[in-house]
Amino acid sequence: MATVVVLGAGISGHTAAAFLRKKLSKKHKVVVVTPNSYYQWIPSNIWVGVGRMTIDQVRFKLAKLYKRWGIEYHQARAVSIHPEGEAASEQGFVTVEYTDETKKGQTARIQYDYLVNSTGPKLNFDATEGLGPGKNTVSVCSYDHAAHAWESLQKAIEKMKNGEKQRFVIGTGHPMATCQGAAFEYILNVAFEIRKRNLSHMADIVWLTNEYELGDFGMGGAHIKRGGYITSTRVFAESFLNENNIHWIKRAGVKKVEPNLIHYETLDGETKTIGFDFAMLIPGFAGVGLKAFDRNGADISSKLFAANGLMKVDADYTPKPYEDWSVNDWPETYRNRDYPNIFAPGIAFAPPHGISKPMTSKNGTNIFPTPPRTGMPSGVMGKITALNITNLINEGEHELKHRASMGRMGAACIVSAGFGMTKGAAATMTVYPIVPDFEKFPDYGRDIGYTMGEAGLAGHWLKWLMHYMFLHKAKGYPFWWLLPE
Repeated sequence: MATVVVLGAGISGHTAAAFLRKKLSKKHKVVVVTPNSYYQWIPSNIWVGVGRMTIDQVRFKLAKLYKRWGIEYHQARAVSIHPEGEAASEQGFVTVEYTDETKKGQTARIQYDYLVNSTGPKLNFDATEGLGPGKNTVSVCSYDHAAHAWESLQKAIEKMKNGEKQRFVIGTGHPMATCQGAAFEYILNVAFEIRKRNLSHMADIVWLTNEYELGDFGMGGAHIKRGGYITSTRVFAESFLNENNIHWIKRAGVKKVEPNLIHYETLDGETKTIGFDFAMLIPGFAGVGLKAFDRNGADISSKLFAANGLMKVDADYTPKPYEDWSVNDWPETYRNRDYPNIFAPGIAFAPPHGISKPMTSKNGTNIFPTPPRTGMPSGVMGKITALNITNLINEGEHELKHRASMGRMGAACIVSAGFGMTKGAAATMTVYPIVPDFEKFPDYGRDIGYTMGEAGLAGHWLKWLMHYMFLHKAKGYPFWWLLPE
C-alpha cells in the first residue's frame, strides 16, 4: 500500500488529489493537508470584489467532498518536510499544525511514500511596507480579501455619488509582483461598475504596473491574431484601458504605501508618489515558509527550496544571461531531483528564471514581472503529477510519460471587462506556448495560429459559463474528469 500526501487544495493540489483518487485503487491512501476548510475558484474573486458574486458562489467546503471521494483530509498547515525520515525510520514525513477549531495548534506527523507540494504562494504583503488588507490597500487574491475590497469600493462609490471625486489606483504592489492579469481584470470591472452608475466623471482610474510595456503579463508580452491582423498584447492592453478612460503608469516598482499615498521607483531611478482614495495592488509571491530537515535533524531547506521559498524541481537552475534563456530550462514533470518521490506543481515550484526580460533601475532595483503559473497551467501540472505518481506506484520506477513544460504548453485566458448578460464584456486570449520558443517560432516566439485574441460580449458569456463548469469539475459532479483543466 502506498500513501500519497498532497499539501494544498488549490487548483493544482485539488486537481492532483482528484485524479490520484480516481486512478489509484482503494488499497492506496490519498491524504490532503490544507489550512483552509474551503476550495475557492480564484478567477471569480474578481467578481466578488465588485459585488457581482458572493463568497459562497466561489467556494465550497472540502470535508464533505473528500469524505465522499475517500480522501483523508487534514485541515492543517504544513510546517516542515523530512524526506529522509528519522534515524529510526527511513519513510519520509511532514509535520503539520492544525488550523481547524477542534484541534487548533496541535501538531502531528504524516508519513508519505509520495509527496505533492502544491502549497501555492505566500501572499507576501510584508515585502512592501504598508501593503495589504488591514493596512492601506485592498486585495482580491482570496475570497475574503475580495469581499473586503467590495466593501471599500462601495464606500468610494457612495462618496462619488455625494459629489466627492475619487482616485482608484489598481495594479502591482511590488517591483517583481506577478498576476498582472488578475489586477487588469479588476481595474476593467471597477471601471465598468463606475460607468454603469454614470459616475465616470467623478473617477480618476490609474493602472500602476511593473511591466516594461503594457500587456507583458509576466510572459514577455505576445503577438496575437485579432480580426485577421497580427497585433501585440501591448496594443491590446492599451486599447482596453483607453476605451475605459484609464490612465497608466508603467515600469514602476511600489516600495511603500502610506494612507492615501503610494511611493514607487521607476526604471530611471526616480522616486515618485501618487495619491489614492481606493487602491488594490497585487503583492509579491513567495514560498509558504516550509522547512526541510534530513534524518539527523540538519536543516536542508536550501537543498529543496530556492531562495524565494519555492521548491526546486526538474528545471535548469544554472544562472545564465537573458540571451541564453531557453524553453529547455523549464521543468516538465515537477519532480525534485534530490528526492524523486517529491513533486511540486503549480505556483509551488521555483521557475528557473523569468519569462519577461529582467529590468533593473539605476538604483539596482529589479522592476519586472515574475512568471505567472495560475489557472490552466496549474491544473495541467496537477493532473500530470497525479498520473505520473499513479504510474510509479503501479509500475515502479521508470521514465515518466506525462509531461507539461510551460515551453510546450498552451494556455487560454478570459479577461473579464464587466459583468452583465447583455452589457458585459471580456477579452478571450490563447497563447501557445506560454514560454516563448524563438528557435521553433523565430518570428514571434509563439505559434501565431494558436495565439489569438478577441473581445466582446460572447467572451463574457464564456467566462460566466467557465465559472460554473470548473466548479462542477472541482465538486466532483458527474463526468468531472472529462472537463479540461
